[in-house]
Amino acid sequence: MVEEHKFAPFVRILGKGKNGTRSLSREEAAEAMGMILDGQVRPEQLGAFLMLLRVKEEAPEELAGFADAVRARYSVGRELHVDLDWSTYAGKKRRHSWYLLVALCLASHGYRVFMHGSRGHTPGRIYVEDMLALFGMKACQDWEQVSTELDRCNFAYISVDHFCPPLGEIIQLRPILGLRSPVHTLCRMLNPAQAPASIDGVFHPPYGPMHQKAAQLLGIQRNLTMKGDGGEAEIRPDTESLLQWVIDGELSEYEWPRSVEKRFVKEDELSDQMLLELWQGTGSHEYGQRAIIDTLAVTLRLLGESGDVSELRQRAEALWGSRNISLFG
Repeated sequence: MVEEHKFAPFVRILGKGKNGTRSLSREEAAEAMGMILDGQVRPEQLGAFLMLLRVKEEAPEELAGFADAVRARYSVGRELHVDLDWSTYAGKKRRHSWYLLVALCLASHGYRVFMHGSRGHTPGRIYVEDMLALFGMKACQDWEQVSTELDRCNFAYISVDHFCPPLGEIIQLRPILGLRSPVHTLCRMLNPAQAPASIDGVFHPPYGPMHQKAAQLLGIQRNLTMKGDGGEAEIRPDTESLLQWVIDGELSEYEWPRSVEKRFVKEDELSDQMLLELWQGTGSHEYGQRAIIDTLAVTLRLLGESGDVSELRQRAEALWGSRNISLFG
């Protein structure tokens, strides 16, 4: 008689049928993810586990447990002072990555911004990692480089491939499985440098509360989840944007008002150079400018600034106008 594999019970919990299926507890999720990270799971088990989670939709306790397992095995291993954790895993399709300029603007004003993400898992999308060279930067390969870059220019980017390789490999299963797996959500919640504030985006609004509650369970002091452009943390200026917050353990949400009534047509072709030109002030882009100001405004709120929408937008305008262009590019 063949002995049951130790991972089989976790698949069974998720796939027991309409009436028997349940979510994993935080402890069970941590154990399951630990086995995945340690290479103790067969490929067919991994595929079944990920897709059953996808169908059920992951619970906040499951995400927290998965994050516990990652942190236990892939901790930073050094003290990194970071003000803001910015996750970027969706990529953009028909708009530029304007949020990158928001992060660089904050960095130029002394905020230490740590960005992490992944690239290449979905054809036709633009990823931040591919834009870094425009600004004279490279993706970091390890935590020592992250520390060096943060000290040099207050900004650092590292791919999940380098700070947690097993998750990077799972993300790249997207074209094999035909769907994004819950690992895409998990990576957004990791906050690997343990910043006091974190920001992430979702494409589907129902995922927002899941992110909120997971961040609350993980003890993140200030977290903002938004339905951003393309699933990234970037305000769309031509529509209302739902903002979902965790502030000192308390959950709240409200809509950020649009800054322009007209709807912008998405661009058929994107020139990487436009991103650099807007940063340097040598080019103009109405949508990009408005997206930057609004995204910067809500990020200032996340970082602890008070004020109404108008006041936050005014501060964002002032910060953008006084950015240190020479620091990047």
